[in-house]
Formats: sequence, C-alpha cells, structure tokens
Amino acid sequence: MALGGFFSRLKQGLARSTQKLTEGITTVFQKRRLDDAALDELEELLISADLGTEAAARVIAAFRRSRFGKEVTDAEVKQALAEEIAAILAPVARPLMLDPAKKPHVVLVVGVNGTGKTTTIGKLALQFRNEGKRPVLVAGDTFRAAAVEQLQIWGERVGAPVVAGGPGADPAGLAFDALTRAKADGADVLLIDTAGRLHNKAALMEELRKIIRVLRKQDPTAPHSVLLVLDATTGQNAVQQVRVFKEMVDVTGLVVTKLDGSARGGIVVALAETFGLPVYAVGVGEQAADLRPFDAEEFARGLVGL
Repeated sequence: MALGGFFSRLKQGLARSTQKLTEGITTVFQKRRLDDAALDELEELLISADLGTEAAARVIAAFRRSRFGKEVTDAEVKQALAEEIAAILAPVARPLMLDPAKKPHVVLVVGVNGTGKTTTIGKLALQFRNEGKRPVLVAGDTFRAAAVEQLQIWGERVGAPVVAGGPGADPAGLAFDALTRAKADGADVLLIDTAGRLHNKAALMEELRKIIRVLRKQDPTAPHSVLLVLDATTGQNAVQQVRVFKEMVDVTGLVVTKLDGSARGGIVVALAETFGLPVYAVGVGEQAADLRPFDAEEFARGLVGL
C-alpha cells in the first residue's frame, strides 16, 4: 500500500476521534476571545478525546501563554492544537532499530490477549525481510493454539522459520532453542510472541521473567527490545496496561494497533505525555503494509482533522 494510502487510512481511522473534537472546537470558537471559559471548554474537549489530563493541561498552558485574550477562529485553534500535539509526540516517534552488533537482535513482544501481538510480529518480520534481514519467529503463546497457527501462517508468508512446541509447551524453553537456532543460522532478528493473560498476573509475570532469565544464559544483554502492543480501542485502559507491563518487564517501546476502528486515537498523546516511551509503530488494519513507523506531525494533523 502506498504511503498516501496509509495516511488516508490513518485519517479515516482517526475520523471518529476527530469528529467530536473538531465539532466541539468549531462550536466553542466561532470567532471568540480566548478567555478562561473558552480554555476550560477546550480542556474538557481534549480530555473527552482521550488525550488525558496531563497532556490536556500542557496544551492549555501553551495556549494561555501564546494566545490568551486574543480573538481566535476555529481554524487557528486547530492549527495551534496540531502543533502542540505534535510537540508532545515528536520525542516518542522513534522506529524500532535493530542493533547490527547483536546477532540476532532479540525482540520480546508482550501485551494482553487480543491487542494484535501475533499479527504485529508477522508484519514486523515481513518488514525486516523486505529490508534484506533474516527473522526467526517464536510461537511463545503456547496456551492459544490459534496464536501458534497464526504465527506459522505468517512464517510461511515471510519465509521465516517459526519455532513452536506442542500445546502447553514451556515458552522459556522454546525461546532458548530459538535463540540457539537463530545464532546458528546467522539470523538478524528473533521475534518472540508471548501469552497475555492479565487476569492471572502473577503467573504471567513469572513466565515473562523466566523467558528473560533463560535468554540471558545465552546472551546476557537479551532481550534487546521489549515491545508492548496496545489496542487503541481500549482508550484510557491502555495507560493501565503500560503500568502493569512496565512493572513486569522493562518495556522499551510501544506499538499501537487498531487505530482504524477506534474513536480513541487521542490515547497515543496520553501515553506519550505519561510515559515518554518510544512509539515504534502504529497499525490501521489487517494488511502487512498497515503497520508503519509513527509520524508525530501526520498523526497530530489527522487527530485534529487537518
């Protein structure tokens, strides 16, 4: 899919987030002086668009400094809002870079069930393959037969080996075997899928830590990236998921999926302001080309409907 196609999908996806926000701005700012009441209304709009209280307060403070008491139009407000949101997002828009000194670069992919972890791994593997890299995949969500099958289908599509075990196999053992194999094959990247049963947090935490312990027997620096996959449709719940997974493992970056079906695109801004973790990529659909590096300016403009 062409880049333009991706951005139009992103814009369409954000349209539901955007509609409420832009209609609200248009209603509030029909050639109006930017006074306290107007700023309060704008802040409420931003919070209801899932930007979160911290990011909303930051944007309002910037408006207060630069435009307080002036007459503004809705178009000026949208433009200024896009600039403020892009400024919050710019520091976190960093693609996932493989370290060529690490052979393979080990990527542990975590997140609750249903966020699109397995699909994200398949798409990343395809992107790495298209860059001439050699990926190896690990079907570490051994509790869900569907996850193993799904990863094997991606492996066939990508032309990448998939290390899988029987139902209920030990994920840490699989990860260990896969790292051995990836080293022997001279693979560039090892992508490890994991289970995501948050209702059983203690067991999940132990499982993830065991995978890391076992990987470190072979490579003390592994995993080199820990990717947390979040589903945009969960809105503010995503903030809680980041907290929980950061407690379990050292999350190095985020991938936000399902922005095409979400009225809660503002959550990306809330995550950036709250955690400052890199957003490696955003997803707007099922196709391989629907996962792209995150662009702060495009996203900000899409969110405010420009």
